[in-house]
Amino acid sequence: MEHQLSFGVERDVLVEELEYYFDQTQAAEMEEEEFQALDSRGKANSMIRKLENYGWIAVETDKSYVQRVNFKEYAVKIIKTLLEIADGKQIEYQGYIYAIYTLARSNMDQPGVILLQILENTDQLITALKNLNSNIKQYIDDLTKHKTVAELMNALFNDYITNIVDKAYHRLRTSDNVSKFRPEIIERLESKSHNKDYIAKASQEIAGIREISEEDGRELVYKYLHEIIEAFRNMDDILAEIDQKNTQYQRAAVNRARFLLSGDEDVRGQLKEILLGINEVMNEENMDLGGIYRIEFLDELVQIYSSSVIDNNSLYSPIEGRREFVPQELVPEEPDLLKRQEKIRRITEKMQNVLSPAKIEAYVDHQLGEENQLRAAQLPLNSEEDFIKIIYVRLYGQRKNMDYKVESLEEIQVGGYRFRDFVIRRKS
Repeated sequence: MEHQLSFGVERDVLVEELEYYFDQTQAAEMEEEEFQALDSRGKANSMIRKLENYGWIAVETDKSYVQRVNFKEYAVKIIKTLLEIADGKQIEYQGYIYAIYTLARSNMDQPGVILLQILENTDQLITALKNLNSNIKQYIDDLTKHKTVAELMNALFNDYITNIVDKAYHRLRTSDNVSKFRPEIIERLESKSHNKDYIAKASQEIAGIREISEEDGRELVYKYLHEIIEAFRNMDDILAEIDQKNTQYQRAAVNRARFLLSGDEDVRGQLKEILLGINEVMNEENMDLGGIYRIEFLDELVQIYSSSVIDNNSLYSPIEGRREFVPQELVPEEPDLLKRQEKIRRITEKMQNVLSPAKIEAYVDHQLGEENQLRAAQLPLNSEEDFIKIIYVRLYGQRKNMDYKVESLEEIQVGGYRFRDFVIRRKS
């Protein structure tokens, strides 16, 4: 049936298919009482009548008095869209870009039709880029819903990396990169806008298609050319925002993982538990930000009030009156070399602890040794620092300029940590 949406099928054949479906134990249950009282064949005929009444199908009788069922035009579009969503069909940016590039370079005899095709593909390309940008923003908004490191890592590696980075974002920055074709597309379209013969032919065609005057058709031609050129010129803004949101999501995911992994005994850990408790209550009761004032246990936890009398325990430093400035001689002091060396040592130690791409690359190279590949489960995992290194290995492995690449595997549990394993391979 999937491949016959736009063609007719005999009603008896469709009834048999639906009858077979309603005979299955996993068939959907209908709430109407009269529907539940029917047998499988009765349900099949009732379903066809409902689809016809709701405008999804049309039943016609041919010359041989055989009834045939056809899907309406709009129903075919809706069903095909639902099938694409169910199959997880991904947008191929390169298809739109290459179609625009090919049409812009063509010198066919129908410039008006070609211009409309370029306009349609440009609109679909911009819509796809905006959808990708919106999808990343939604992932950022959903970060606060993950209460454990396991949930967070699953959302990052299994969902975001698979559906955004691997399928959409990576293609957009490599094979589907619009920058390879954009200069020539803009150059050719600008050349057409200054070509009188092209404008005249395109205006005549657009006027015939839109059923308007040729002068109005000329205005539309200039308008379409301007919109397409401006769309490609301003595309950098969308691409830059996509890059920014992708970086923001990965940084926010790592920071939240660090936050959830922090201890519970110090002040930071106690504040973490308070914030997690507030977040849990707000999610359960679907509160907005203003709803935080309705959480009861906060009244006993924190009290804020204004005081008209400043006491010794106040955090407020009162403004002192004006004093007379008495200049004093500045006595030069020699710096304490021990304190200076200690400060340098602390700064150096802090810099060494920063997990930069270069350090992670060196770490991976050391762990690989003479091998060309290994699994993340084989990396040292004796502390939280080791687990954070695995996270960075996975994140930096998506970059093009790294000396290694990663490939996701199944979910595993090692040393109390559960995460999706992945293969680390040297790049040839």
